[in-house]
Amino acid sequence: MDPSLNPYVPDLLASYEQIGGLNNRDSHNMPSKRAVGQICEDLLQLLFPGFHDDDAVQHGSLADLTNERMTRVTERLEDQVRKSVRIGDPKRPTGKTPPIMQKFGESLPEVRELLHTDIEAAFDGDPAALCREEIILSYPFIEAISIQRLAHRLHQFGAPMVPRMMTEWAHGRTGIDIHPGAAIGSHFFIDHGSGVVIGESCRIGDHVKLYHGVTLGARSFVRDEEGHIIKGGKRHPDVEDHVTIYPNSTILGGKTVIGRNSTIGANVFLMHSVPPHSLVIYEDKQLAIFDKTARAKQSAL
Repeated sequence: MDPSLNPYVPDLLASYEQIGGLNNRDSHNMPSKRAVGQICEDLLQLLFPGFHDDDAVQHGSLADLTNERMTRVTERLEDQVRKSVRIGDPKRPTGKTPPIMQKFGESLPEVRELLHTDIEAAFDGDPAALCREEIILSYPFIEAISIQRLAHRLHQFGAPMVPRMMTEWAHGRTGIDIHPGAAIGSHFFIDHGSGVVIGESCRIGDHVKLYHGVTLGARSFVRDEEGHIIKGGKRHPDVEDHVTIYPNSTILGGKTVIGRNSTIGANVFLMHSVPPHSLVIYEDKQLAIFDKTARAKQSAL
């Protein structure tokens, strides 16, 4: 090391003592962002064999390759989960990690089934999609929802921190921010995707389509007597089945429900529920909500 830098080291070490380091000083590491990012890459290989590989995957070698990959990625993921569950008492085994990992491994076929419906929703919902392979290879939402669906399972099974690190890895790559706590049904499609935000306590039904810039966020934060934000609780909206939300719309609040078969137009700002079969748009600079069924019948006359 350059000797001219030595005078700065004592002040930096003092800073670690005063402010707190970014790592535990007893050699027990926090989960690693770099390791979690590589695990996400490897999980995508497990979900989509051949699509995230430099070389073709031959059918005859698929079983051995899958076994090798599963063993490697689960060992490294288990290490990161173990570090996360031990935060606060790194020397004491908790016994939580093995059941988390067992449930996670068992959930992978179910996640692939859901992703198959997402790919179908994209193919059916985007006239620019020429084939399903194009969607897997080039659509950012597939990467984002794949990682979120995996992270959601880890979140459900009790793994702290690592699921959020996974979805933030996907967020950084795709511009799509989906909290691992969000529950998302089948046939989900985000067209374009950049700028989408889906909050922790969102519940999204089946056959929901979002466009870029959509926010499903919190309306306000409840605080305790000392002014601190109270964590948890239902803060984000619910979106029922067969809903389409167009670009740059913002929907806020834990009590807000977008009824099934509704369409939310572009640039709409909502902080209250709308009933099923609603069309929500701005008309003459005013928010207007219509019954889509009655509107269609009137147009037919």
